[in-house]
Amino acid sequence: MATESSESEEEGKIRGGNDKLIVDDDLREMGKNAAWSVSSCKPGNGVNTLRDDNLETYWQSDGLQPHLINIQFQKKVRLQLVALYVDFKLDESYTPSKISVRAGDGFHNLKEVKSVELVKPSGWVSISLSGADPRETFVNTFMLQIAMLSNHLNGRDTHIRQIKVYGPRPNPIPRQPFQFTSTEFITYSTLR
Repeated sequence: MATESSESEEEGKIRGGNDKLIVDDDLREMGKNAAWSVSSCKPGNGVNTLRDDNLETYWQSDGLQPHLINIQFQKKVRLQLVALYVDFKLDESYTPSKISVRAGDGFHNLKEVKSVELVKPSGWVSISLSGADPRETFVNTFMLQIAMLSNHLNGRDTHIRQIKVYGPRPNPIPRQPFQFTSTEFITYSTLR
C-alpha cells in the first residue's frame, strides 16, 4: 500500500526541462486565437511578456497566491498540451513549484484538469492535458486557467518566461497540405 501512494506522488512531479521546445507535428499553437489575462503583474512585466517569444523577459505576479493566467477563446477549442518556460537557475524563489491547470466554459465552472509539481525546472516544461483514459487525448474548452499555487523556497511572486498552448491540427490526415471536409474525399485522398 505504501508503494502505491509513493508512485502516485511521483506521477505528478516534473523534473528538469528542455532547452528547446519539442512538439509533435500534428499539434498547432492555439494561443494566438485567445484573449490572455493575469490576476496581477508588476509594471513592465505584464501579460504581453508571456507571448513575446523572448526568453529573457518574464511575467511577474504581484500579490498573494494563487497567481492566475487566464486564456479565453471565442469558440470551443481542443487543447492537448501546455508548455511553460521557467528557469530555477535564474529565478530561484520566483519559480513555481505547484501548478494547477483548470478548464471550463468560463470563470464560473472551471474544473481542475491537471495538477503538477515542478522540481527545480530549467527550460521548457510540457504539461499534457490528456486524461487517464487513452481516448481522452485533449480537453474541449472555452477557457483554460493556469494557477501557480506555490513557489520554490516559499517565494511569494512568480516568474513565467513563456507559455504556449497546443491543440490537435484540424486536418485528420497528418502531413497533408490541404484539408478535405467530406468523408468521401478523405477516403480517396491517398495515391497508390
